[in-house]
Amino acid sequence: MKENIEIKVLIVEDDVYISEMYKIKFESENYETIIINDGTKIIEIIEHKTPDIILLDIVMPVMDGFDVLKMIKSNEKYRKIPVIMLTNLSQKESIEKGFELGAVSYIVKSHFTPSEVVKKVKDILDGENDS
Repeated sequence: MKENIEIKVLIVEDDVYISEMYKIKFESENYETIIINDGTKIIEIIEHKTPDIILLDIVMPVMDGFDVLKMIKSNEKYRKIPVIMLTNLSQKESIEKGFELGAVSYIVKSHFTPSEVVKKVKDILDGENDS
């Protein structure tokens, strides 16, 4: 795996408290962390700072996470970026929809600590780098 400092994590989350909490945790592990609170800005952001992985909330104003995920996965240039759904929606239908649209993992925020989320990101990136 690359040195963590080279790894860019994009967090798409409209709750400032939550996004800052994850930013602090990822930066303490030497990840470069980019936060956006509006899914409509996703392509513009990844065009300029292509992340290694994206953590994507579902419930957001303007454009929900499912629409953002569709946008990412429909773009040939970005479809290989792993996306983890990081949300409070725990219904089976939401989980299935996230995977159907191309998410590599689905994390219910209330079930995982920020440390566990960082570990999940490391595990996914290790798997990505092995292939």
